[in-house]
Amino acid sequence: MENLQWYPGHMAKTRRMLEENLKNVDVIVEVLDARIPHSGRNQDIDDLLSSKPRIILLNKFDLADANVTDRWIKAYNDKGIKVIPISCATGGGINKIAPMAKELIKDRIARDAERGMRRNIKIMIVGIPNVGKSTLINKLVGKAATKTGDKPGITRAKQWVRLKDGLELLDTPGILQPKYEDQKIALRLAYTGAIKDEIMEVELIAYSLLEYLQVHYNDMLCARYKLSDITGLKGYEILDLIGRKRGCLISGGEIDEKRAADIVLDDFRSAKIGKITLELPEDYNEKTN
Repeated sequence: MENLQWYPGHMAKTRRMLEENLKNVDVIVEVLDARIPHSGRNQDIDDLLSSKPRIILLNKFDLADANVTDRWIKAYNDKGIKVIPISCATGGGINKIAPMAKELIKDRIARDAERGMRRNIKIMIVGIPNVGKSTLINKLVGKAATKTGDKPGITRAKQWVRLKDGLELLDTPGILQPKYEDQKIALRLAYTGAIKDEIMEVELIAYSLLEYLQVHYNDMLCARYKLSDITGLKGYEILDLIGRKRGCLISGGEIDEKRAADIVLDDFRSAKIGKITLELPEDYNEKTN
């Protein structure tokens, strides 16, 4: 598989916009997918944002393996980074964001109070496409303040949104890295839908995902598709079995791999296979910063 390159023009524009607005921001809130807490970070903009206090939100924690999420939270906390597991879909954990943001800049708030000043806390929301930034803001505001969608690339321009508790939020378009040398990272982004399915063949994505699940979540996988022993099978062989179980047949008794792959990816993304995390903090011990 060739190295994935996907960097539309609006993403380059977004990077410039982040640089231009950073000086006006008090706190960075970085939204990550709890299933891919490392692969779902844009490492290229990490240095750019490092000068500001940061909160990491592990979104979709209700779709992730809870035990692994706890390990990710500890890994970030050990490096002095505040973490809140949230679910933008249900609103879980979102009420913790404002208090934590105020705690991070309490000294500045105290100095302003001594001078008789009271300024809104300005927060920049960042994250890769389709991770839930706009949905998060809509939950915080309590109405549809920003456009949302289940496809990456919905937000295309910056949007300032004011909250009633003294916060102002800057929603930014999702931004991926210009190029992914590590194809495991590219595939994990594809599994979760951060990269459009049209960019990579869904059959190849499904093969790879099934091989990971076979090793790490074999019981869940077999239970979902009523499979028996799949030890040692390749991804395409597992997909073939699933396709036959689900009746994804075309003329001649062949499997409609595209249809079967769509079923597997939809089931993974909606946690119908189970609560799954695709990477461990131990594998990135020096990179969780």
